[in-house]
Amino acid sequence: MSLLTIENLTKSYGSVTALDRLSVTLDPGVIGLVGANGAGKSTLIKTLLGLLPATSGSAQVLGLDIATQGPAIRGIVGYMPEHDCLPPDVSATEFVVHMGKMSGLPMTAARERAADVLRHVGLYEERYRPIGGYSTGMRQRVKLAQALAHDPKLVLLDEPTNGLDPAGRNEMLGLIRRIGTEFGISVLVSSHLLGELEQICDHIIVVESGRLTRSTRTSDATAASSWLEIEVTDRAGEIAQVLSDTGHSVRAGQSSGHSSQLSPTRHLLVEVKDDTTYDLVRDTACSLEIGLVRMHRLRQHLTDLFQSPAAEAPTASVAGPPSPEKPHADPS
Repeated sequence: MSLLTIENLTKSYGSVTALDRLSVTLDPGVIGLVGANGAGKSTLIKTLLGLLPATSGSAQVLGLDIATQGPAIRGIVGYMPEHDCLPPDVSATEFVVHMGKMSGLPMTAARERAADVLRHVGLYEERYRPIGGYSTGMRQRVKLAQALAHDPKLVLLDEPTNGLDPAGRNEMLGLIRRIGTEFGISVLVSSHLLGELEQICDHIIVVESGRLTRSTRTSDATAASSWLEIEVTDRAGEIAQVLSDTGHSVRAGQSSGHSSQLSPTRHLLVEVKDDTTYDLVRDTACSLEIGLVRMHRLRQHLTDLFQSPAAEAPTASVAGPPSPEKPHADPS
């Protein structure tokens, strides 16, 4: 059974179309929903939960129809909203227990589940403190915990890293990945940051102005590129000339978009024609008596999907730490 089956789903608010004939079928796993702010991500999530009625089209969540089985969907699906919706004067335990009971759990089971999920999100020692005294990161963890309280088959997470510092984002992403890999719960997580979703998702769907523009497995989108980065001790220009004479496309290091990390006198990007390209680079360096420090096949990043076709070269690089992923705003 498919996790989600969406067919020509449309949601309009008067003259504004938030979802425009969106169609996609998704299997269980950790799925990233990418789009700029206002692209329709939150509307899609609320429509799938049966909280918003679709204007037209249809969708099934775990085989349940969003138009007629909204309560049943919410009984087996967890939801972490984007906005801050936590009561400040109750403890995390009280809130998560309450949400478990709202999902149909008996009191004893709700308390047991609350203790389990608060331990999972790292709030076990703080579980009796009022939520009003929590940091932003702790509040996000409470929202994640309540989404897991009733042991759902699927969780829908709307911008779960909002407001978090880099360390907090990494911790939240790790928690989300564990939900899918260790607990076997499918996840649909929305974000406008491609780099975050690249780390944790099996599949990526992209929404732009309410329309589905891409649906791809993350492994396909981040496969090996056609470029080989080489680093030499010096005289990169001489190697570049020899490789060019053999019909290989060669670009100076700064063409990769990481000019702060690559030196045009030491780094080159060489287009890989086949496995003999590696031997050619090695033999050329030897014949010119130039030290070859390393060769590395670059991999694509999700951001490469949204670059202009006229871009000079791949954006990936191994000449230092990966650069931060830029927000996905244009193609959303």
